[in-house]
Amino acid sequence: MALLEVRDLNVVFERKGERPFTAVNGVSFDVDPGQTVGLVGESGCGKSVTSLAIMGLLAKRGNTVTGSVKFEGTDLLSLSDKEMGDRRGRDIAMVFQDPQSSLNPVIPIGLQITEVLERHRAMSRAQAKGEAIVLLDKVGIPDPARRLSEYPHQLSGGMRQRALIAIALACKPRLLIADEPTTALDVTIQAQILALLRELVQDTGTALIMITHDLGVVAGLCDEVNVLYGGRIVERAERHALFAEPRHPYTHGLLASIPRLDAGRGEKLLPIKGSVADNIPWDNGCAFAPRCPNALEACRKVSPELTSDGNGMLRCHNPVVPELKVGEGV
Repeated sequence: MALLEVRDLNVVFERKGERPFTAVNGVSFDVDPGQTVGLVGESGCGKSVTSLAIMGLLAKRGNTVTGSVKFEGTDLLSLSDKEMGDRRGRDIAMVFQDPQSSLNPVIPIGLQITEVLERHRAMSRAQAKGEAIVLLDKVGIPDPARRLSEYPHQLSGGMRQRALIAIALACKPRLLIADEPTTALDVTIQAQILALLRELVQDTGTALIMITHDLGVVAGLCDEVNVLYGGRIVERAERHALFAEPRHPYTHGLLASIPRLDAGRGEKLLPIKGSVADNIPWDNGCAFAPRCPNALEACRKVSPELTSDGNGMLRCHNPVVPELKVGEGV
């Protein structure tokens, strides 16, 4: 049994005076213990909404969540708020995109860690303080004992993100969800945070869901990658297979838009034309068709199914041929 089994997850948002908007459309994937799984796509593709649905953090009004999210055999969607609150932080933890807005600005960093330890691990205040120092040291924050009394604004961006990771790891969760944890950081700190996450997964055996818009971020981190577009998974493959032979035109376009070290000087990037708003409903065809250079007439009329293609799973009527180099035809 997988640690996490997501099956046919759908999230529909109600909009006053407008048609309901389907943000997540039939998403299914598994996460095994100790595995790192990536959810990749542009902003607006449904990555963060998927994670919030898993964590039970979506608003109770104005949306409908269906499907199943089984964690160790228990469907999280069937749990009460109290039952989910007991699991959240203890069994499943999340690192959000912006530590500045995720951390409470008027509470010292130390207290934000110790309250989690006292709540979920029944530690005394003294025990929790000692464990908080260990956690801050583990995530690479210098002089951790002194940092306990400091407020978020007194820490650098990289330190705030490390503190957020320390809070997430405080209860030794079996699943960690990282939602764009390096977006607001410079490339040097970004590399340090990614290395930290990699080491923590290897040392603790924690499963990790890495959510990002940048395939370059998952290149050295994820075991399996799920590419989302229009709220659906359009390609799934093991990391090396995905980078060696991207089959879906959208995956191909994401890779082509990444700067390459082996590219010639002055060579231009190849962005994907249009935006995620340029799509058609999945019921009418492939949502990516308006932006796709490989689109056929059938792509605008028949919705493709997610099927096995030998290297993984693919949802496409006219995939990229393996011999085509990244950047050509996109």
